[in-house]
Amino acid sequence: MHSAQEKYDIIVLGAGHAGVEAALACARLGVKTLLISLNLDAVALCACNPAIGGTSKGHLVREIDALGGEMGLAADDTFLQMRMLNLSKGPAVHSLRAQIDKTGYHLRMKRALETQENLTLRQDECEHIRTENGRVSGIICAGGTRYDCRAVVICAGVYLKSLIHIGEFSREQGPSGLSRANALSTSLTELGFSLRRFKTGTPPRVLRSSLDLEKTEKQYGDEPIPHFSFLTDGLKKEQDLCYLTYTNSDTHSLILNNLDRSPMFSGRINAAPTRYCPSIEDKLIRFSDKPRHQLFIEPEGASTCEMYVQGFSTSLPKDVQRDALRTIPGLENCEITRYGYAIEYDCIDPTALDASLESKDVNGLFFAGQINGSSGYEEAAAQGLIAGINAALSVKGEESFILKRSDAYIGVLTDDLTTKGTNEPYRMMTSRAEYRLVLRQDNADLRLTERAWRIGLASSARYDRLMRKAEMIDRAREALKKTVPPSEALNALLAAKGEPPVITGVRLDALLKRNGIGYTDLSALYDTLPALTEAARFEVETEAHYGGYIERENERIRRFEASENILLPEDMDYNAIGGLRLEARQKLSDARPKNLGQASRISGVSPSDIAVIMIRLKEAERSQKKGEGEDR
Repeated sequence: MHSAQEKYDIIVLGAGHAGVEAALACARLGVKTLLISLNLDAVALCACNPAIGGTSKGHLVREIDALGGEMGLAADDTFLQMRMLNLSKGPAVHSLRAQIDKTGYHLRMKRALETQENLTLRQDECEHIRTENGRVSGIICAGGTRYDCRAVVICAGVYLKSLIHIGEFSREQGPSGLSRANALSTSLTELGFSLRRFKTGTPPRVLRSSLDLEKTEKQYGDEPIPHFSFLTDGLKKEQDLCYLTYTNSDTHSLILNNLDRSPMFSGRINAAPTRYCPSIEDKLIRFSDKPRHQLFIEPEGASTCEMYVQGFSTSLPKDVQRDALRTIPGLENCEITRYGYAIEYDCIDPTALDASLESKDVNGLFFAGQINGSSGYEEAAAQGLIAGINAALSVKGEESFILKRSDAYIGVLTDDLTTKGTNEPYRMMTSRAEYRLVLRQDNADLRLTERAWRIGLASSARYDRLMRKAEMIDRAREALKKTVPPSEALNALLAAKGEPPVITGVRLDALLKRNGIGYTDLSALYDTLPALTEAARFEVETEAHYGGYIERENERIRRFEASENILLPEDMDYNAIGGLRLEARQKLSDARPKNLGQASRISGVSPSDIAVIMIRLKEAERSQKKGEGEDR
């Protein structure tokens, strides 16, 4: 065996959305990092939709940014269109989505890697993870090249033994015609990891000049243009249009008549599919009562004429894809540039990891992204950031950085994967977050940036911005405590908003709670209210309008965190606890939860099982106190 070619503190395997964030986090925390990619032309590749954010995913991007990650900044730099989703609903579910320039985003992220201090970027393929005494010691790449390291972060995406399906045709390759990773799966199996097969897919791309977009509904970007990063001051550019059209009965008949040629329905694919991003075939079966399904026609980039058909993910044969698309308004003469396909791949059971995304059994081995059973760029990037932070802290001998469910959507994501696991590609959704009114996208910086600054990831410039915003909000809160007398101008404002007049003195914060009354309305009447930025104003108004609900949610968080603080002994023998159901004993023994809250979220552990564990903990506490008394 050749001696090590080079030595690094951390090696990150894979330069997709998870690998990029992991490598940047490691390098920015001051550790010598090597990032290995199968193909440097696929760094941060958007193999599916060239879009960042969306419902709940926008929350993840804002949190990644608040922690010092790169995704939000890159999206702001390369967007084609920005839209805030769910504005007709409450602020808890507002989520930003950007249509991005696919090539521009890749180049923007690659440049960030190439110019990052402490980071080396290299094209190669890892085939084997080396360990010594239960700890990672290095890797071996194709051709026998060996690297020594103290930690490895695996961000292999969908490349492990990946298999592409288009109708009756299959090929051993990765997404977008790229090579797959053939050997790493075997190395993971040898290390004791249980692998499973998952499946995802992508729609066809069509040539813009072959479309009649006048038959579709135009979708405009927002003005003024919103942005992801808390460091972005404002965006100004002409936004591209997206377009909305629909399937119809002809589309459905053609697809249903050819289901036997779809590998998902013919039995040629046995991998678990993505429930929350179904193929068009799945939609027609699961939602057979729907007469039509919406499709968004979206640009792939500023330098290409390819358009993405969102909502038409498929693995149907090429001729069926073409004929089905041509039944759709605006696409009657469409020319397909790239056919849709299904891809199946190896991934691990994420319950083999702890909340830091480190293996429970192999020290120094971290996992992030789709190899953990998740789907989506944003979910991958969030995990990559957490795994990278914790890998760096591990080699520096510092305490792990853990986000709880009450801290962030990222905390919900990592807890769902590592505690509950998943039997299908996992997608983040607002409904998964119990405390979503507190975990809004707009306050991600207030929740997370100071914590990132303390570990050295968030820059001083980012921290200073946070402090200015927080101080502005505090001044406004104090000024809103002032009581003002009734006045003609105030009552005129209230009448215009459909609110009853005031006849006695009233506090400004009470006025702000009224329907339709904004901070700007009040500041126009009372010059004692300080000027606020748009972001600070939104925080102040949200607190006023939803204050009671937020306080109730904070009380639920306090109860949740109390259970998280009840630690479980690492050596607790669940098989010896009378009253625990057999399934609970097995699940708890396998998962080894660190606290009572985590134990309560394990699938197969019931509230009655938790009550039994509580009794055992109290008995142990009484025995310990009795023993201490006898010793005295």
